[in-house]
Amino acid sequence: MSLKKRSILIIALLTAGPVLAQTLTGSAYITDGDTIRVGAEVIRLHGIDAPESGQECEGRDGHAWACGEWAREVLSELLENKTVRCEGIERDRYGRLVAKCHVDGMDIGEEMVARGAAHAYRKYSLDYVDAEKRAFVAAIGLWKGEHLPPEAYRAQNSEAEQPVPAAGCAIKGNISKSGRIYHVPGQHDYAATRIDEGKGERWFCSPQEAEAAGWRAARR
Repeated sequence: MSLKKRSILIIALLTAGPVLAQTLTGSAYITDGDTIRVGAEVIRLHGIDAPESGQECEGRDGHAWACGEWAREVLSELLENKTVRCEGIERDRYGRLVAKCHVDGMDIGEEMVARGAAHAYRKYSLDYVDAEKRAFVAAIGLWKGEHLPPEAYRAQNSEAEQPVPAAGCAIKGNISKSGRIYHVPGQHDYAATRIDEGKGERWFCSPQEAEAAGWRAARR
């Protein structure tokens, strides 16, 4: 093997699987019950699925309550004034980093499920199934009454969402009075945001691409 080929092979080995080795540490901004941002990186918490921001659930008394906002508040309480450490696992189709995150040694995903604020996302992981069973038996959080699983809620409301033009490029770059702002899937105003390319609005494949083009992240 030539020296040039050896060098290429070494570089390939050293750079393979960068997400697996990616570790982020810092303060977290809470997007919703299963999505946070650390610096410029949007992180989807591994193994859990929390209610969507606009989702409502039914309590024991039959009245609807804003379970999506409540889940966000629970996550915000867990991370308030804390330093979070996230270990990257993969990137999802929206370009978000899927990661396991901890604060003070506590697994955030597991705690969200244990508090009844999120489902164990069995489609991708069985890590938190036991925690979900305990929350269900104790009838806490979401399990106090009836609710649609977040995945079912998204499917039910997907027809109202604007079609994504390219696979994996679902970040919406919106232009408003507040300036150029991008919204990632799951954020509060994502579904309601419509992209008009005639006005200069556009789609992005990653938060990094949006910021490089001059857009800033939506606050929630």
